[in-house]
Amino acid sequence: MSTEPQIIPSAPTAGTVVRHELHHVRSHWWWFVLLGGLLLICGIAAITFPLAASVAAISVLSILLLVAGVATLIGAFFTGKWSGFLVNVLVGMLYLAGGFVASERPLLSILMVTVYLAVSFMVMGLFRMMAALTARHAQWGWTLLNGGVTFLVGLAIYRQLPVSAVWVIGLLVGLELIFSGWAWIMLALAIRRIPAE
Repeated sequence: MSTEPQIIPSAPTAGTVVRHELHHVRSHWWWFVLLGGLLLICGIAAITFPLAASVAAISVLSILLLVAGVATLIGAFFTGKWSGFLVNVLVGMLYLAGGFVASERPLLSILMVTVYLAVSFMVMGLFRMMAALTARHAQWGWTLLNGGVTFLVGLAIYRQLPVSAVWVIGLLVGLELIFSGWAWIMLALAIRRIPAE
């Protein structure tokens, strides 16, 4: 009977798994740079021309709502009679109505989405502040600050209506595109640094 200790292979770390998964795209890392650069350019354009970006975002939203409405209605009638039939029909009609209004009245839709964003920011900010003050978890001051800033941003957007509707959606879309583009570029540079086997 052998008394030599058996060597049990260790489980791969998350970093090893990620490097292995991305190794096959190492030679095409520059595609990720191009994607990130394109997103950065679109984000800068959206911030530079916020009204055009807002109209484009609402146009995409209207198309998505119309497609979702048609698909929901078709699905409701194909599934036959069941307890959720009427709810699905009503939801499909609501999607269609929202998509139709957004496509026919883009400026009104931009205003309504901006009001929704402002109110959402204020409500989220209040909830975060209340949670921080009641729970008093570790580093709760940062949560309180986060909630306060979120509430003030929502309040500033609401108080500047309807002028804020011109730039809010375009600004948020632009920031999202810029951060997404930067993330893709950073991923591409990390892939490029993966050593060749």
